[in-house]
Amino acid sequence: MIMSKTRRYPDSYMEEWIEFTTKSVSYSYGGDILEYMSGIDLSCNRLTGQIPLELGNLSEIRSLNLSHNKLIGVIPSSFSKLKQIESLDLSYNNLTGRIPIQLVELNFLEVFSVAHNNLSGSTPDPKAQFGTFDESSYEGNPLLCGPPLQNNCSKTESPPTVPTTTDNEGEGSFMDTYVFCVSFLVSYVIVLLGIFVVLYINPYWRQAWFSFIESCITTFRYSIVGNFLELYIFRRCA
Repeated sequence: MIMSKTRRYPDSYMEEWIEFTTKSVSYSYGGDILEYMSGIDLSCNRLTGQIPLELGNLSEIRSLNLSHNKLIGVIPSSFSKLKQIESLDLSYNNLTGRIPIQLVELNFLEVFSVAHNNLSGSTPDPKAQFGTFDESSYEGNPLLCGPPLQNNCSKTESPPTVPTTTDNEGEGSFMDTYVFCVSFLVSYVIVLLGIFVVLYINPYWRQAWFSFIESCITTFRYSIVGNFLELYIFRRCA
């Protein structure tokens, strides 16, 4: 519903009354007052799509009510040009994004509501008119933070840093395991090469090494044969 200044009609005309919702209250207007106020009330009309940027050019309107629709998208920053606006109600829609910081320039704004949308980010600085709005103006937006809401913006933005720390720790653990494996393999190869070099240079140590290996093999062989014989004799006697 659009209300604007109209020219005066003769007294014989029937006086028209208009139901208009502004500042969260419905009023009936009629008579001469219609010449001095203007506003737009499109609430509860199941409107869809984005809010037209051109609405910001209606600099003379005093009230804009788009609540209880299915509007999407962001709040146009062009609303900062509504210099005469006293009531701006965008509640109960599907609006997303941040609240434009330019709205703090609306010096005549008495009623403001963006409640029950999907807005995110911080609320406008609580200065000028925005210092008078309470939590009810922003409620129903879980991703909004800052005064007068209870959500602290620093707490809201801190969780994304947790996965980053976990990822860094996991990457560090993988690097430590990789370095350990490489170091162990290099050390093992160096020890083997050292033994081969020593045995190749010193014939006495080489002969002693081969004698030791041969002794171990012989002992192991006789140990297996002895165990087999003991097992055989035990079974025969039993």
